[in-house]
Amino acid sequence: MTKIKLCGLQSEDHIRWANEAGCDYVGFVFAKSRRQVSFSQAARIRKHLESSIIPVGVFVDSPIEEILSLVENNIISMIQLNGSEDEVYIKSLRSYCDVPIVKAVRVIDEMSAFLAQKSSADYLLFDAKTAGSGISFDWSLTRKCSRPFFLAGGLNLTNLSDAILQVHPYAVDLSSGLEIEGEKNCRIMREATRLSHSL
Repeated sequence: MTKIKLCGLQSEDHIRWANEAGCDYVGFVFAKSRRQVSFSQAARIRKHLESSIIPVGVFVDSPIEEILSLVENNIISMIQLNGSEDEVYIKSLRSYCDVPIVKAVRVIDEMSAFLAQKSSADYLLFDAKTAGSGISFDWSLTRKCSRPFFLAGGLNLTNLSDAILQVHPYAVDLSSGLEIEGEKNCRIMREATRLSHSL
């Protein structure tokens, strides 16, 4: 079974659909994006999340104090770093909290994926060069990675099975691939979760 993260959730309906789908992770985007949520918005909808689903905060070069506040208030239980955060940043963050950390890596070539394995983050997340674009990348570039990783970037119902079978990631991460005309869709969320859990 491949785990799945449904990312970019913004409303109580989205949380309800994620609960019904039975996904493993949901993502709250705190970085500037059309899917961005405020701390108060995330806190409000987080209350409706099933306890079996892990809430992940997605950040881009945020002050560590902001991240810690969300962890301490039990709004998120995992941290995803999508910016230029280096080892000094990651180690500093880890010294203040013990929740899992995911470091996103833009996969440019096979070497970029291979070198990312040196990260002290608990997990890697491999994404396309232009994150959030809905465009996938050459998944074979991750083949030399021996660490558990999340696979992101342009995943949708059309290519999800192929991606999992080719790469065998620890988890897949979908956001735009869960949407129709920019809006999250409950049927797609359920089907994506069913597909990932069957492989």
